[in-house]
Amino acid sequence: MGGDVTVDEVHRWATGLDALHARIGGYFRRSEPRRRAREYLRGLLAPLERKNGWTLAEQAGELCPDGMQRLLNQADWSADAVRDEVRGFVLEHLGAEDGVLAVDETGFIKKGSRSAGVQRQYTGTSGKIDNCQLGVFLAYASTKGRALIDRELYLPTSWIEDPARRADARIGAEVVFRTKPALARAMLERAVAARVPFRWVTGDEVYGQDPVLRRWLAGQRLSYVLAISGKHRCGPRGQNARTVSAILPEHAWEIRSAGDGAHGLREYAWALVPLPGEGDDGFEDALLIRRSLADDERAYYLVHAPANTAPAEIVHAAGARWAIEECFQAAKNEAGLDHYQVRQYAAWYRHITLAMAAAAHLAAVRATAHEKGDTAAT
Repeated sequence: MGGDVTVDEVHRWATGLDALHARIGGYFRRSEPRRRAREYLRGLLAPLERKNGWTLAEQAGELCPDGMQRLLNQADWSADAVRDEVRGFVLEHLGAEDGVLAVDETGFIKKGSRSAGVQRQYTGTSGKIDNCQLGVFLAYASTKGRALIDRELYLPTSWIEDPARRADARIGAEVVFRTKPALARAMLERAVAARVPFRWVTGDEVYGQDPVLRRWLAGQRLSYVLAISGKHRCGPRGQNARTVSAILPEHAWEIRSAGDGAHGLREYAWALVPLPGEGDDGFEDALLIRRSLADDERAYYLVHAPANTAPAEIVHAAGARWAIEECFQAAKNEAGLDHYQVRQYAAWYRHITLAMAAAAHLAAVRATAHEKGDTAAT
């Protein structure tokens, strides 16, 4: 968290965590898992090198990890109900009409072959094909802050079509194969149903290249800025995005900032090219191109937004996609998102949900500190 910390600040953080636990505590039917969930959250936020069953148990003063393992594997509580409460908590502290929903996946490197969904597959976490699980997440970002609000575990067909592995990981018969864009749509549907305040949906090429997801977003009258590859054909005469970019005159480009980054303003040259479409619903389509000022590297996005939306707003939405990467980094480094040792399908959701709750608490602390002009918690 950084900076010198005062006794009052520690008290405020502890009080906030107690309030969050009280909010989710009602979803634990028995007092023992309810109490242990509180200790689990405290352990996730403790300065431990690794946050697994053993270390969390030791942090809570327990002699073995059995209780923490029961919390994830056998205790009677709904991870989805807790997830919904975490989302509400995030919106109370970060909700704003300018909100952006960002979808992306992150990898969880694992050994062995028994953890639900694990297989050798590409993950941006290591930048290569690795033995890992993949989680698809939904993040909420606004001018007040950012936090993860939903999650789904990606199950490859190698798992869906293997009854023995499904039984071993306790994957129910109701769980069917869903692509990453389909998992993203399920989370977006929940956000819409919960009336999450937002103006944009954004995501990388995995989601931007999926026409089914794009059609659904357009049918819901939701604005989006979704990344696509340079090979994607979208030009007025069927050209791919790279070709459209190459033939643009210099006056088509404007230098704009995509928002603050770790090293200051992220300035690029941007061009917005209208695309053909019906436009009878008040929305228009466009190709957004980002060009690096340093090496001319380019990135491409499909835009669907109300007519006459300001280019600056579209660029800001494109830049907000990086918020979910920052959420992953914070949740892994500060809240043990990837420190689990579970194999069962439901247990993955339980750990991830509690880690999201811990990370949401930190996001709320930062938002409150920012409002008060306090830099020690940021």
